Amino acid sequence: MVRAGAEAEGPGAGRPSAQCAPRGRPAPTALREDRPDAVGRDPRPGPGPAAEHGLGPAPVPDPARIDADVTAAVGQVLDALLSDRLAEAARVDALFRQDVAGRIADFTLHGGRRRRSQFLWWGFRACGGGADPLRVAACLRIGACLELIQTCALVHDDVMDGSRRRRGRPAVHASFDSAYVAAPPAPTGVPFGVSAAILAGDLALVWADDSFALTPLPGGAARAVGRLWRAMRTEMVAGQYLDVHAQAVASRSSSRAMRAAYLKTALYSAERPLALGAALADAGHARTRALRSAGRCAGLAFQLRDDLAGIFGAEEDTGKAAGEDVRAGKASYPLAVARLRARSQDDHRALAVLDDCIGAGGGLTADGLARVRDVLTTTGTRAAVERRIARLVAQGLRHVARAEPAPGTELRLRALMREAAGVPSAGSEGPPAQAAAPGGGGAAAGRAGQRTGGTHS
Repeated sequence: MVRAGAEAEGPGAGRPSAQCAPRGRPAPTALREDRPDAVGRDPRPGPGPAAEHGLGPAPVPDPARIDADVTAAVGQVLDALLSDRLAEAARVDALFRQDVAGRIADFTLHGGRRRRSQFLWWGFRACGGGADPLRVAACLRIGACLELIQTCALVHDDVMDGSRRRRGRPAVHASFDSAYVAAPPAPTGVPFGVSAAILAGDLALVWADDSFALTPLPGGAARAVGRLWRAMRTEMVAGQYLDVHAQAVASRSSSRAMRAAYLKTALYSAERPLALGAALADAGHARTRALRSAGRCAGLAFQLRDDLAGIFGAEEDTGKAAGEDVRAGKASYPLAVARLRARSQDDHRALAVLDDCIGAGGGLTADGLARVRDVLTTTGTRAAVERRIARLVAQGLRHVARAEPAPGTELRLRALMREAAGVPSAGSEGPPAQAAAPGGGGAAAGRAGQRTGGTHS
């Protein structure tokens, strides 16, 4: 048995030596280098290093019970993991634990629909996973790691986009600004909240990678899952770069918008989680390929739905300011298509509206946003994007069928795909995915909120 990611580390990589241990505290002994089999293995008796970091052997719920509420099962693992991380942060520094670690734990535990971890679980179950308790536990743990990756992505995304709201509350950088409103301006000109949120997002990524590396897995699965994890992280960053690059150069290309959507969202939101689940279940090539294709369709449909919400959505539904993508000049697919359609229709009025309003920042008025929405409606853009979402969902459902999922899993996968794309499920396709309960998350959630100076409401 090896731990996920161990093959990429090499002997001794990333482990403090005895010389680096603080006075009075023994050096970490996660791997003993005096044993020839130490690399990637835990030769010690007992629960092992995974348990020391909130990932150790614990009573593994029956897979059928997890099926009934995947969100809750992943939430329990997150709670245990974050409880340990918060305690660890407190030992490093009390202020760091309160301001940075506490915010990340709070953000991760509250809100979000846990879609990535649900795609992971149902990919695992669709490929027959569930008989091996070790793999069941690993699936839940990697689901928790995906949620921390998502936290990193959202915190950094809000910084790059200048978004002040997320999940109906102040974005992390905005909450830092509010907590330290009396602080003098930074001499560099970079707001304190931005600098602090970058560090907070980095911490979420560190926690995700550390927790992933400590997840025990059978050897063959560890290699496959590790490759997918490494690819997913790089793809996500590449997609985010294409997104900010398109804004910087005022790109109006619909094909580049879809390429960014594929890398930034489709891969890591659905395709890679499904592939991770398949790898955990030792699925064959044909089944894995079919599930990946289904995930690609679902992920793209999800991003297009999100793009429409960024234009037409209300804050009470999206958790972000209305029209934020228009205000920020996002090079989203619907806005790119609207320009193409207006140009092909010689609609100079529509082009003028788009030129005046997209990227207007704080100058975008409610009337300006209403005019942009009207352009997307009258040019047929909104309807065209809806049709593309429907086609993607239909294609994805065909790929799901081609994967020949294990009995009892196909309807759940179909319902999850439809829910992610904002397409109503057929009545026979199982319950919709559950959101993380506001204020839920157990002990770590309570401790995350026990801080002073924060501005989360």
